[in-house]
Amino acid sequence: MKVAVAGCCHGELDKLYETLELLQRRNNVRIDLLLCCGDFQAVRNEADLRCMAVSAKYRHMQTFYRYYSGEKKAPVLTIFIGGNHEASNHLQELPYGGWVAPNIYYLGYAGVVKYRGVRIGGISGIFKSHDYKKGHFECPPYNQQTVRSAYHVRNIEVFKLKQLKHPMDIFMSHDWPRSIYHYGNKKQLLKMKSFFRQEVENNTLGSPAASELLQHFQPTYWFSAHLHVKFAALMQHQANIEGQLPKATKFLALDKCLPHRDFLQVIDIDHDPNASDSLEYDIEWLAVLKATNNLINVTSNAWNMPENNGLHAKWDYSATEGALKEILEELSHNLKIPCNFSVTAACYDPYKLQKNMEPVHIINPQTTEFCAKFGLTDINDRIQQVKEEGSVRGEYEEEEEMDSTESAEEPSEYYTDNSGLSSSINPDEIMLDEEGGDEDQSTCSVDPSPDHPPDFSASFSDTRIMPDSMMISSDDAIDSTNEDLEKSGVSEQTEEKSLNERALKRIGKNENGNSAMKKIKRRNQAIYAAEDEDQV
Repeated sequence: MKVAVAGCCHGELDKLYETLELLQRRNNVRIDLLLCCGDFQAVRNEADLRCMAVSAKYRHMQTFYRYYSGEKKAPVLTIFIGGNHEASNHLQELPYGGWVAPNIYYLGYAGVVKYRGVRIGGISGIFKSHDYKKGHFECPPYNQQTVRSAYHVRNIEVFKLKQLKHPMDIFMSHDWPRSIYHYGNKKQLLKMKSFFRQEVENNTLGSPAASELLQHFQPTYWFSAHLHVKFAALMQHQANIEGQLPKATKFLALDKCLPHRDFLQVIDIDHDPNASDSLEYDIEWLAVLKATNNLINVTSNAWNMPENNGLHAKWDYSATEGALKEILEELSHNLKIPCNFSVTAACYDPYKLQKNMEPVHIINPQTTEFCAKFGLTDINDRIQQVKEEGSVRGEYEEEEEMDSTESAEEPSEYYTDNSGLSSSINPDEIMLDEEGGDEDQSTCSVDPSPDHPPDFSASFSDTRIMPDSMMISSDDAIDSTNEDLEKSGVSEQTEEKSLNERALKRIGKNENGNSAMKKIKRRNQAIYAAEDEDQV
């Protein structure tokens, strides 16, 4: 089947679907599925805009609300994950995933589904070490800290995903797995994004949590966004079992949805022609959710996940055959995800603006139904209970006031080595302002206009053997060329692109030791403004 993959959507659904329609018409093909890799921006109204981590003057409604209201319907089944510029209050209603509009499905904090026999998984948000071990404690109305920490990846989601044993076909993350840039055309990447050089050379760019999942799953495809650049790589893994052929992962990151940018790619994916054409539950994932239900933490306290270190009575929460059979019986062998979308908030009306609309904490009926069906804890209901209990004791408000921008980790009962996580740098820390109008005009193959039909094939280059550890040796940090590298079966399309980018400076320390924010002009000022980004 033909699967379209999109980078950062930034709420431009009309443009995205128009480009798909143009592509189908011009090439006489039918797109079966659209995957969006974060920064989807499912904004329904003015209150949702207040829950996006961008400054007020850069908040724009875009076009998602038309699909939420029913004015329009997505012409192709769309599955997406969250990024770091989202209406967090809306997505928080669906921690286990669900429909944000008819035919548009959110995977949740982490999730796995099946479509036509293809197993698709994903994890929402971006990695930040200081929030990694906390629970999902945030709820609207957010403060200056929680509006950002709400989209930070948590260790419990990674732990749940690592309980899965069956093969993964496609996996999505918003930020890139750390080290993936060593397996593609790194020289070309740094030519296009020279301000990433230090992080690439230090091997600190990207998410170590995503790298951990990449090593665990070794999926056929991994798709990402976040860095606003197209980049392909082919990672050859080491065989886990002696005598077994090693797997390879085709990685593809895409740009943001703008004219003259590489934001869309169509790929042929093998599927089961006899499988249902409805979106389906993944029974192994459901079994893991049930097994790990007692691990849910809705406080800001740091908590290590169980591991085989002699301190935990149980550390293996993978699905047993009995648990899988029980799930099938509960569903009467009908794995179809119900189309039970319902409106939970007022929809934006351009003729009746409500600029003072305040966000509220909503319990979504989809989540209530899902939790009741599988005996799971409704995270949002539990958060409200904790708030009410804390209000009685006068502790909850005090805890929020103590939540600083540094979000220091509280001491944990158990020691675990997180040295590989604590030094992570993620590019949402980069300070960006408006961009020169003539920049990047030669860097794209997709334009939502009849003059720029998208390219159909993806390139996956520079195969390397993946080490047991995600740590990269000094040899890996040196660019090399090898024209005899293994190819993935997808034709290589590496193009030399001439760029005239201005140098981008990262947040640094001035001579007084204070953080100094240095700006460069960038086009997408509505998304990346200096005051909008997380600080280390």
